Amino acid sequence: MTRLAKFVAGVALVVTAFALPALADDKDVIDYRQDVMKALDGQTAALGMIVSTQVPDDNLLQHAEAIALIAKTALKSFEAKVPGGEAKPEVWANWADFEKRMKDFVARTDKMAKDAKTGGVNVVMEQMVDALSCKGCHDVYRLKK
Repeated sequence: MTRLAKFVAGVALVVTAFALPALADDKDVIDYRQDVMKALDGQTAALGMIVSTQVPDDNLLQHAEAIALIAKTALKSFEAKVPGGEAKPEVWANWADFEKRMKDFVARTDKMAKDAKTGGVNVVMEQMVDALSCKGCHDVYRLKK
């Protein structure tokens, strides 16, 4: 393979890699968003088990950090502005309010994760109710199950 052919093949590979996300259809975007929210639900459940002493607190920090990371990902997963799934159309009709709520959620979970490094279970317990106030947003922006 000539040098030019290798270069062209490399460019084609890079262009294809960047184009793939644009090829995702609406169902893929919705499925991804729902998977992100399920991951958040799972991590929250695990953290709840730790603070209620059902399981040891060995992984407290990892779960708090995972929640903070997934919260950021959750906000990003709505930015494609693809209606559907369990999200009400109000998410996009009231984008400024929804985005503000999600950014507040990100900030609170990030603070909880940072404080978990030094404060342990007691600090996380104190912050969980405020940091994980998902219901307030779900009541407005999520379809009833």
